[in-house]
Amino acid sequence: MTKDEFIEKFRSQFDETEPETINFDTRFKEIDEWNSMMALVIIAMADEEFHIRLTGDDIRSSSTVGDLFNVVNSKV
Repeated sequence: MTKDEFIEKFRSQFDETEPETINFDTRFKEIDEWNSMMALVIIAMADEEFHIRLTGDDIRSSSTVGDLFNVVNSKV
């Protein structure tokens, strides 16, 4: 998995947020569209696209999209 693949998949989960506003430095919990349901969507995306299991703790301990990428990458 590359950074580009991850960011593309992450961006595609959001319906109301302009994709180009999301990058690796984005604090994803500050995105207006972010809520507990989006956390579940990201967990499902990681499972479906990258075959890894993200946990709620993984999301809680991450601040930026780059942090999440690092967690996912460490589990591949």
